[in-house]
Amino acid sequence: MAININNLSNNSQIKTNVDLQSQVKEKAAQSTTSVEQAKVANKDSVSITAQAQKLTELQKKAQGAPAVDVKKIAEMKKAIESGEYKVNPEKLAASLAKFEFDLV
Repeated sequence: MAININNLSNNSQIKTNVDLQSQVKEKAAQSTTSVEQAKVANKDSVSITAQAQKLTELQKKAQGAPAVDVKKIAEMKKAIESGEYKVNPEKLAASLAKFEFDLV
């Protein structure tokens, strides 16, 4: 049985060239994938929900409104000074108790 060793080195060169070509194709595919991912990353966007928009509007309204109703305070002062303002002790006690229970 004879073995032909003359073309042995030639076959290994062909295999090496095929291996190099497959490596080049893999790297090209990887770089294409990276470029596509970069394009997708540039298309990011942000959207605000309807609830968030309403909350923003309410915050703006609250900031613009006065913290204290000056007119109502003046009316209360006048009612206290004139003796017209009466405190209902039962209603006051119930409100205080409810407040305490709500804290827990």
